[in-house]
Amino acid sequence: MEADIWPLYGLRLTTPRLQLRLPDERTLAELAELAAGKVHDDSEMPFSIPWTAASPEERKRGCFQHVLSTIADWRPEAWTLSLAVLHEGRVIGRQDVTSTDFAVVREAETGSWLGAAHQNKGFGTEMRAAVLQLAFAGLGARSMTSAAMTDNPRSRRVSEKLGYRPDGLMSAAVLGRARTFERLRLDRADWEAHRSVPVETAGLEPSALALFGAGSDAGVRETARKDRP
Repeated sequence: MEADIWPLYGLRLTTPRLQLRLPDERTLAELAELAAGKVHDDSEMPFSIPWTAASPEERKRGCFQHVLSTIADWRPEAWTLSLAVLHEGRVIGRQDVTSTDFAVVREAETGSWLGAAHQNKGFGTEMRAAVLQLAFAGLGARSMTSAAMTDNPRSRRVSEKLGYRPDGLMSAAVLGRARTFERLRLDRADWEAHRSVPVETAGLEPSALALFGAGSDAGVRETARKDRP
């Protein structure tokens, strides 16, 4: 893919074990195949949008379409950055960051999933830490949010490790059932206090910053920078 046409193809977030990047054609195909496989136990539904309830073929196609749609629909006023997560060159999951009117609110929300074979290894914390680094240090965010079902303790533990605080409850209909979600919020001070994952940011050029609606007072300006706690 051409970074000179879509600058976000040049963005790289690197942690000790992972690299996060916008997937090219080959990586997107690998991500779609992963989405068609096992992501959680059949007895669970940890997502507010129950995409894993579809058939494997539908999940594969839906993942492919989702990532392409985030690029096609992108506006500085409303965007979703949907990154493939790679470990040792292999796609293991996806990490999304979404915001509306970021230039005004300086806030974004994260969402993610990992293939079942890659869970319970600390990757969830590491990939979330990568996009928090991007948001706070790179884009100048004031706060970040997330949400997890109250019966999904693994997601909550990731948020707690990174310094999020409870921010209330909300309800949503999922597969015809009322489910309760806990909102979680992370401000800049708590992010600074809980940084434990080294993150290297590369490719956050001015042309990329403009796509996010991030002004000249955002954080990272170098094309490559290592941020160590």
